[in-house]
Amino acid sequence: MEIKIVEATTRKQLHTFIHLPALIHAGHNNWVPPLYIDDRSFFNKRKNKSFLYCDTILALAYKDDKPAGRIMGIINHRYNEASGDNDARFCFMETWNDPEVFHALITFIENWARQKETDNLVGPLGFSDKDPQGFLVEGFDEPVVLSSNCNFPFMPELLLNEGYSKKIDSVVYKIPVPDVIPDFYKAIYQRALQNNHIHVLEFTSRKNIKPLIHPVLHLLNETFTEIYAFDPFEEREMNDFANRYLPLLDPHFIKIITDLEGNILSFIIAMPDISKGIIACKGYVIPFGIFQIIHARKNAKQLNLLLGGIKKECRGRGLDVIMGVLMLETAKKFGLQYIDSHLELETNHMVRKEMERMNGVVYKRFRVFKKPI
Repeated sequence: MEIKIVEATTRKQLHTFIHLPALIHAGHNNWVPPLYIDDRSFFNKRKNKSFLYCDTILALAYKDDKPAGRIMGIINHRYNEASGDNDARFCFMETWNDPEVFHALITFIENWARQKETDNLVGPLGFSDKDPQGFLVEGFDEPVVLSSNCNFPFMPELLLNEGYSKKIDSVVYKIPVPDVIPDFYKAIYQRALQNNHIHVLEFTSRKNIKPLIHPVLHLLNETFTEIYAFDPFEEREMNDFANRYLPLLDPHFIKIITDLEGNILSFIIAMPDISKGIIACKGYVIPFGIFQIIHARKNAKQLNLLLGGIKKECRGRGLDVIMGVLMLETAKKFGLQYIDSHLELETNHMVRKEMERMNGVVYKRFRVFKKPI
Protein backbone atom coordinates (compact mmCIF):
# COMPACT_ATOMS: atom_id res chain seq x y z
CA MET A 1 0.00 0.00 0.00
CA GLU A 2 1.19 3.51 -0.80
CA ILE A 3 2.29 5.66 2.15
CA LYS A 4 1.99 9.42 1.77
CA ILE A 5 3.26 12.02 4.21
CA VAL A 6 1.27 15.25 4.15
CA GLU A 7 2.01 18.44 6.04
CA ALA A 8 -1.00 19.23 8.22
CA THR A 9 -1.87 22.84 7.42
CA THR A 10 -5.65 22.99 6.99
CA ARG A 11 -8.29 23.00 9.72
CA LYS A 12 -9.47 19.55 8.64
CA GLN A 13 -5.93 18.15 8.72
CA LEU A 14 -5.33 19.65 12.17
CA HIS A 15 -8.55 18.02 13.39
CA THR A 16 -7.28 14.69 12.06
CA PHE A 17 -3.90 15.27 13.71
CA ILE A 18 -5.49 15.98 17.11
CA HIS A 19 -8.01 13.13 17.04
CA LEU A 20 -5.96 10.35 15.42
CA PRO A 21 -4.52 9.05 18.74
CA ALA A 22 -8.03 8.11 19.90
CA LEU A 23 -8.25 5.68 16.98
CA ILE A 24 -4.74 4.29 17.50
CA HIS A 25 -5.32 3.75 21.23
CA ALA A 26 -8.85 2.35 20.96
CA GLY A 27 -8.99 -0.48 23.48
CA HIS A 28 -5.73 0.60 25.14
CA ASN A 29 -6.80 0.48 28.79
CA ASN A 30 -4.12 2.81 30.15
CA TRP A 31 -4.46 5.53 27.53
CA VAL A 32 -5.99 8.84 28.58
CA PRO A 33 -7.30 11.16 25.86
CA PRO A 34 -6.10 14.73 25.79
CA LEU A 35 -8.32 17.58 26.84
CA TYR A 36 -9.36 18.55 23.33
CA ILE A 37 -10.11 22.15 24.24
CA ASP A 38 -6.52 22.37 25.44
CA ASP A 39 -5.09 20.64 22.36
CA ARG A 40 -6.89 23.03 20.02
CA SER A 41 -5.20 25.95 21.75
CA PHE A 42 -1.84 24.21 22.04
CA PHE A 43 -1.56 23.59 18.28
CA ASN A 44 -2.95 27.03 17.38
CA LYS A 45 -0.13 29.32 16.28
CA ARG A 46 -2.15 32.39 17.23
CA LYS A 47 -2.68 31.18 20.80
CA ASN A 48 0.48 29.25 21.67
CA LYS A 49 3.32 31.76 22.00
CA SER A 50 5.93 29.01 21.67
CA PHE A 51 5.40 29.07 17.91
CA LEU A 52 6.87 32.59 17.81
CA TYR A 53 10.43 31.42 18.52
CA CYS A 54 10.29 27.90 17.07
CA ASP A 55 10.28 26.42 13.59
CA THR A 56 7.59 23.75 13.50
CA ILE A 57 5.94 21.27 11.18
CA LEU A 58 2.98 18.93 11.65
CA ALA A 59 2.76 15.86 9.45
CA LEU A 60 0.21 13.12 8.83
CA ALA A 61 0.88 9.71 7.30
CA TYR A 62 -1.74 8.22 5.01
CA LYS A 63 -1.77 4.57 4.01
CA ASP A 64 -4.21 3.52 1.34
CA ASP A 65 -5.67 7.05 1.71
CA LYS A 66 -6.48 6.49 5.41
CA PRO A 67 -4.76 8.32 8.31
CA ALA A 68 -2.06 6.01 9.67
CA GLY A 69 0.17 8.15 11.86
CA ARG A 70 1.27 11.63 12.90
CA ILE A 71 4.37 13.50 14.04
CA MET A 72 5.49 17.04 14.89
CA GLY A 73 8.90 18.57 14.31
CA ILE A 74 10.21 21.48 16.39
CA ILE A 75 13.36 23.58 16.39
CA ASN A 76 13.41 25.70 19.55
CA HIS A 77 15.80 28.47 18.54
CA ARG A 78 15.59 30.17 21.93
CA TYR A 79 16.66 27.02 23.75
CA ASN A 80 19.35 26.18 21.19
CA GLU A 81 20.89 29.63 21.52
CA ALA A 82 20.87 29.48 25.32
CA SER A 83 22.24 25.92 25.54
CA GLY A 84 24.64 25.94 22.60
CA ASP A 85 22.79 23.00 21.02
CA ASN A 86 21.76 22.78 17.39
CA ASP A 87 19.04 20.17 17.76
CA ALA A 88 15.71 19.58 16.13
CA ARG A 89 13.01 17.69 18.02
CA PHE A 90 10.21 15.29 17.20
CA CYS A 91 7.15 14.86 19.37
CA PHE A 92 3.49 13.82 19.48
CA MET A 93 4.33 10.81 17.34
CA GLU A 94 1.59 8.21 17.02
CA THR A 95 1.33 5.15 14.77
CA TRP A 96 -0.05 1.65 14.78
CA ASN A 97 2.57 -1.11 14.90
CA ASP A 98 3.60 -0.47 11.30
CA PRO A 99 7.36 -0.14 10.68
CA GLU A 100 6.81 1.33 7.20
CA VAL A 101 4.60 4.15 8.44
CA PHE A 102 6.90 4.77 11.40
CA HIS A 103 9.92 4.93 9.07
CA ALA A 104 8.16 7.30 6.68
CA LEU A 105 7.18 9.70 9.48
CA ILE A 106 10.54 9.84 11.26
CA THR A 107 12.40 10.11 7.94
CA PHE A 108 10.18 13.03 6.94
CA ILE A 109 11.16 14.92 10.10
CA GLU A 110 14.84 13.97 9.71
CA ASN A 111 14.84 15.41 6.19
CA TRP A 112 13.09 18.55 7.41
CA ALA A 113 15.66 18.92 10.20
CA ARG A 114 18.53 18.51 7.69
CA GLN A 115 17.06 21.21 5.51
CA LYS A 116 17.06 23.46 8.58
CA GLU A 117 20.77 22.62 9.05
CA THR A 118 20.47 21.12 12.52
CA ASP A 119 22.92 18.55 13.87
CA ASN A 120 20.72 16.08 15.74
CA LEU A 121 17.14 14.96 16.05
CA VAL A 122 16.04 14.30 19.64
CA GLY A 123 12.75 13.23 21.13
CA PRO A 124 10.06 12.71 21.93
CA LEU A 125 10.43 16.29 23.16
CA GLY A 126 8.00 19.20 22.79
CA PHE A 127 8.55 22.92 23.01
CA SER A 128 10.02 22.50 26.50
CA ASP A 129 10.21 20.10 29.42
CA LYS A 130 6.72 21.27 30.44
CA ASP A 131 5.27 19.28 27.53
CA PRO A 132 5.03 15.46 27.54
CA GLN A 133 8.48 14.05 26.83
CA GLY A 134 10.11 10.71 26.23
CA PHE A 135 8.75 7.37 25.13
CA LEU A 136 7.62 5.18 28.01
CA VAL A 137 10.12 2.29 28.29
CA GLU A 138 9.11 0.88 31.69
CA GLY A 139 5.72 0.79 33.43
CA PHE A 140 3.45 -0.05 30.52
CA ASP A 141 0.83 -1.54 32.86
CA GLU A 142 0.52 1.64 34.93
CA PRO A 143 -2.16 4.31 34.40
CA VAL A 144 -1.21 7.53 32.64
CA VAL A 145 -1.23 10.90 34.38
CA LEU A 146 -1.73 14.36 32.92
CA SER A 147 1.16 15.81 30.88
CA SER A 148 2.95 12.52 30.31
CA ASN A 149 3.17 10.31 27.25
CA CYS A 150 1.40 7.00 26.76
CA ASN A 151 2.78 4.70 24.11
CA PHE A 152 2.82 1.03 23.23
CA PRO A 153 6.07 -0.94 23.78
CA PHE A 154 6.63 -1.16 20.03
CA MET A 155 7.22 2.61 19.68
CA PRO A 156 10.70 2.77 21.31
CA GLU A 157 11.59 -0.51 19.59
CA LEU A 158 10.74 0.94 16.17
CA LEU A 159 12.78 4.04 17.00
CA LEU A 160 15.84 1.96 17.92
CA ASN A 161 15.52 0.23 14.56
CA GLU A 162 15.84 3.67 12.94
CA GLY A 163 19.31 4.16 14.45
CA TYR A 164 18.38 6.14 17.55
CA SER A 165 20.02 5.73 20.94
CA LYS A 166 19.35 6.88 24.47
CA LYS A 167 19.98 10.54 25.29
CA ILE A 168 18.54 10.71 28.82
CA ASP A 169 15.93 9.01 31.00
CA SER A 170 13.42 10.45 33.42
CA VAL A 171 11.99 8.29 36.19
CA VAL A 172 8.69 8.47 38.03
CA TYR A 173 8.35 7.43 41.67
CA LYS A 174 5.29 6.04 43.40
CA ILE A 175 5.33 7.15 47.03
CA PRO A 176 2.93 5.84 49.67
CA VAL A 177 1.17 8.46 51.79
CA PRO A 178 2.07 7.46 55.36
CA ASP A 179 -0.52 7.18 58.11
CA VAL A 180 1.88 9.08 60.36
CA ILE A 181 4.62 11.51 59.32
CA PRO A 182 8.00 9.87 60.11
CA ASP A 183 9.70 11.23 63.24
CA PHE A 184 12.83 12.36 61.37
CA TYR A 185 10.67 14.53 59.10
CA LYS A 186 8.75 15.94 62.06
CA ALA A 187 12.02 16.94 63.72
CA ILE A 188 13.35 18.66 60.58
CA TYR A 189 9.96 20.31 60.05
CA GLN A 190 9.87 21.83 63.54
CA ARG A 191 13.49 22.96 63.37
CA ALA A 192 12.98 24.56 59.95
CA LEU A 193 9.91 26.47 61.16
CA GLN A 194 11.83 27.79 64.16
CA ASN A 195 15.08 28.68 62.41
CA ASN A 196 13.69 30.44 59.31
CA HIS A 197 11.92 33.78 59.26
CA ILE A 198 9.15 32.73 56.93
CA HIS A 199 5.44 32.67 56.20
CA VAL A 200 3.82 29.43 55.07
CA LEU A 201 0.90 29.95 52.69
CA GLU A 202 -1.88 27.44 52.15
CA PHE A 203 -5.00 28.00 50.08
CA THR A 204 -8.68 27.16 49.81
CA SER A 205 -9.60 29.49 46.93
CA ARG A 206 -8.16 29.99 43.43
CA LYS A 207 -8.67 33.75 43.61
CA ASN A 208 -5.97 33.96 46.28
CA ILE A 209 -3.57 32.09 44.01
CA LYS A 210 -3.87 34.33 40.93
CA PRO A 211 -1.69 37.21 42.25
CA LEU A 212 1.11 34.71 42.96
CA ILE A 213 1.20 33.03 39.55
CA HIS A 214 3.82 35.31 38.00
CA PRO A 215 6.11 35.35 41.10
CA VAL A 216 5.92 31.53 41.27
CA LEU A 217 6.80 31.13 37.60
CA HIS A 218 9.63 33.64 37.93
CA LEU A 219 11.05 31.45 40.69
CA LEU A 220 10.56 28.44 38.42
CA ASN A 221 12.62 30.22 35.74
CA GLU A 222 15.33 30.86 38.31
CA THR A 223 15.51 27.34 39.73
CA PHE A 224 15.05 25.18 36.63
CA THR A 225 18.00 26.50 34.64
CA GLU A 226 19.91 23.20 34.91
CA ILE A 227 16.96 20.99 33.86
CA TYR A 228 17.35 19.44 30.41
CA ALA A 229 15.10 21.09 27.80
CA PHE A 230 13.77 23.70 30.23
CA ASP A 231 12.75 26.87 28.45
CA PRO A 232 12.05 29.89 30.69
CA PHE A 233 8.62 31.47 30.68
CA GLU A 234 8.24 34.90 29.18
CA GLU A 235 5.65 37.17 30.79
CA ARG A 236 3.09 36.57 28.05
CA GLU A 237 3.54 32.79 28.37
CA MET A 238 2.85 32.82 32.10
CA ASN A 239 -0.79 33.70 31.60
CA ASP A 240 -1.16 31.02 28.92
CA PHE A 241 0.27 28.40 31.27
CA ALA A 242 -1.97 29.55 34.12
CA ASN A 243 -5.06 29.53 31.94
CA ARG A 244 -4.19 26.02 30.83
CA TYR A 245 -3.83 24.45 34.27
CA LEU A 246 -5.37 26.69 36.94
CA PRO A 247 -8.98 25.61 36.26
CA LEU A 248 -7.99 22.00 36.95
CA LEU A 249 -6.10 22.63 40.18
CA ASP A 250 -7.38 22.17 43.71
CA PRO A 251 -5.94 25.09 45.74
CA HIS A 252 -5.53 22.86 48.80
CA PHE A 253 -2.59 21.20 47.04
CA ILE A 254 -0.57 24.36 46.48
CA LYS A 255 1.98 25.26 49.18
CA ILE A 256 4.10 28.42 49.11
CA ILE A 257 6.74 29.73 51.50
CA THR A 258 7.69 33.43 51.55
CA ASP A 259 10.06 35.54 53.58
CA LEU A 260 8.61 38.15 55.96
CA GLU A 261 8.50 40.70 53.11
CA GLY A 262 6.38 38.41 50.95
CA ASN A 263 9.07 37.28 48.51
CA ILE A 264 8.51 33.70 47.40
CA LEU A 265 11.25 31.33 48.55
CA SER A 266 9.74 27.98 47.58
CA PHE A 267 6.58 26.37 46.25
CA ILE A 268 5.06 23.02 45.40
CA ILE A 269 2.01 22.31 43.25
CA ALA A 270 0.19 18.98 43.07
CA MET A 271 -3.17 17.75 41.85
CA PRO A 272 -5.35 14.73 42.67
CA ASP A 273 -5.39 12.45 39.66
CA ILE A 274 -8.18 13.32 37.20
CA SER A 275 -7.43 10.74 34.51
CA LYS A 276 -10.61 8.72 35.21
CA GLY A 277 -12.67 11.84 34.66
CA ILE A 278 -10.92 12.60 31.38
CA ILE A 279 -11.53 9.03 30.23
CA ALA A 280 -15.19 9.26 31.25
CA CYS A 281 -15.77 12.45 29.24
CA LYS A 282 -13.52 11.22 26.39
CA GLY A 283 -11.49 14.43 26.57
CA TYR A 284 -14.41 16.81 26.08
CA VAL A 285 -14.66 19.25 28.98
CA ILE A 286 -17.65 21.12 27.52
CA PRO A 287 -20.53 20.93 28.23
CA PHE A 288 -20.61 18.32 31.01
CA GLY A 289 -17.13 16.81 31.08
CA ILE A 290 -15.93 19.24 33.72
CA PHE A 291 -18.32 17.62 36.22
CA GLN A 292 -16.85 14.17 35.52
CA ILE A 293 -13.36 15.61 35.99
CA ILE A 294 -14.33 17.26 39.29
CA HIS A 295 -15.91 13.99 40.46
CA ALA A 296 -12.71 12.10 39.59
CA ARG A 297 -10.62 14.67 41.45
CA LYS A 298 -12.74 14.35 44.58
CA ASN A 299 -12.56 10.53 44.53
CA ALA A 300 -8.92 10.15 43.50
CA LYS A 301 -6.56 7.93 45.48
CA GLN A 302 -3.39 9.27 43.86
CA LEU A 303 -1.83 12.72 44.11
CA ASN A 304 0.24 13.86 41.14
CA LEU A 305 3.11 16.26 41.75
CA LEU A 306 3.35 18.88 39.04
CA LEU A 307 5.90 21.57 39.85
CA GLY A 308 8.14 22.68 42.68
CA GLY A 309 11.14 24.88 43.32
CA ILE A 310 13.34 26.42 46.02
CA LYS A 311 15.58 29.48 45.67
CA LYS A 312 19.18 28.32 45.48
CA GLU A 313 20.28 30.32 48.51
CA CYS A 314 17.48 28.74 50.56
CA ARG A 315 18.28 25.12 49.85
CA GLY A 316 19.41 23.00 52.76
CA ARG A 317 17.31 25.01 55.22
CA GLY A 318 14.47 22.51 55.47
CA LEU A 319 11.95 24.38 53.30
CA ASP A 320 11.48 21.27 51.18
CA VAL A 321 10.58 19.29 54.29
CA ILE A 322 8.08 21.92 55.41
CA MET A 323 6.32 21.78 52.05
CA GLY A 324 6.53 17.99 51.93
CA VAL A 325 5.03 17.52 55.39
CA LEU A 326 2.21 19.95 54.62
CA MET A 327 1.48 18.18 51.33
CA LEU A 328 1.48 14.75 52.98
CA GLU A 329 -0.88 15.97 55.70
CA THR A 330 -3.25 17.42 53.10
CA ALA A 331 -3.07 14.24 51.04
CA LYS A 332 -3.96 12.17 54.09
CA LYS A 333 -6.83 14.51 54.95
CA PHE A 334 -8.34 14.07 51.49
CA GLY A 335 -7.98 10.27 51.51
CA LEU A 336 -5.15 10.03 48.98
CA GLN A 337 -3.00 6.91 49.23
CA TYR A 338 -0.13 7.41 46.76
CA ILE A 339 1.89 10.20 45.22
CA ASP A 340 3.15 10.19 41.65
CA SER A 341 6.37 12.20 41.55
CA HIS A 342 6.02 13.14 37.87
CA LEU A 343 9.20 12.99 35.79
CA GLU A 344 12.54 13.39 37.54
CA LEU A 345 15.75 13.32 35.54
CA GLU A 346 17.71 10.18 36.34
CA THR A 347 20.70 12.42 37.10
CA ASN A 348 18.86 14.44 39.76
CA HIS A 349 20.30 12.38 42.59
CA MET A 350 19.36 14.81 45.37
CA VAL A 351 15.63 14.69 44.60
CA ARG A 352 15.73 10.96 43.93
CA LYS A 353 17.33 10.37 47.31
CA GLU A 354 14.46 12.21 49.02
CA MET A 355 11.88 10.19 47.07
CA GLU A 356 13.51 6.95 48.16
CA ARG A 357 13.81 8.19 51.73
CA MET A 358 10.01 8.34 51.74
CA ASN A 359 9.82 4.72 50.47
CA GLY A 360 9.23 5.81 46.90
CA VAL A 361 9.93 3.25 44.17
CA VAL A 362 10.49 3.85 40.46
CA TYR A 363 7.44 2.57 38.60
CA LYS A 364 7.80 4.33 35.25
CA ARG A 365 10.69 5.36 33.05
CA PHE A 366 10.60 7.69 30.05
CA ARG A 367 13.43 7.96 27.52
CA VAL A 368 14.44 10.77 25.20
CA PHE A 369 16.35 9.44 22.19
CA LYS A 370 18.86 11.07 19.85
CA LYS A 371 20.31 10.58 16.37
CA PRO A 372 22.91 12.61 14.49
CA ILE A 373 21.52 13.74 11.17
